[in-house]
Amino acid sequence: MLSQRCPDAAAVSRRRLGAIFGPPVLAASALGSGSGSGDSVVVSLDVAPDTLASDGPAVARFDLDCSLEQLDDAIELTQPGESNPHPLSAPLAVFVAPDDDSEAGWAAEVATRIADAGAHPGLRAGPSPDEVADFLAVLAHSDAGFVARATSGAEALAILAATVAALRGDDVRTAFVTPDPSRVAGLNQDAAEALRTVLLSIEVDDAEEAERHLAAHGITATAAP
Repeated sequence: MLSQRCPDAAAVSRRRLGAIFGPPVLAASALGSGSGSGDSVVVSLDVAPDTLASDGPAVARFDLDCSLEQLDDAIELTQPGESNPHPLSAPLAVFVAPDDDSEAGWAAEVATRIADAGAHPGLRAGPSPDEVADFLAVLAHSDAGFVARATSGAEALAILAATVAALRGDDVRTAFVTPDPSRVAGLNQDAAEALRTVLLSIEVDDAEEAERHLAAHGITATAAP
């Protein structure tokens, strides 16, 4: 459920381990000897993908940050064709930063475009309640699945609670602002599986703090989605 964002290859080997954690996240420019220690990694594309070494660690997913103006180019990375003869070898999650003059509803429009292209929409860290609600209005009824980033364990819990609310048809904004941990920790098996299908991973910088915060609210590897 959680993926630790690592600043360099050395941090990958020191990362937090446990059943609640998925592959670590590492910038493409930081890939090197021992980057994955034989394990798969999520590669954050800060350099052109065709510059990546062929003998690097297995890639579980690519992450890409872009602006609204760059979204078409980002989506093209997943589409084979004359302009992209070597499409990405793993799924792509796209995190879009809004422009200063972005209109209301931009998050829903962007999520739809990314999902329709066969990629995973990314929910950026520190989103507003309106952004979360618009985003989840699309993803709760999509097969695409999304990846989120959180600035803390509290925000990770808020994202979980908001996603559960979206699946249940409850008020997403309220769930995000004042999350009820019991709604997440108390999910039955079918509901937890539905949540896992929609929310693929939450990327965090401080993995220990996020794990501790979730565990304090009854959300562990055995109880969490």
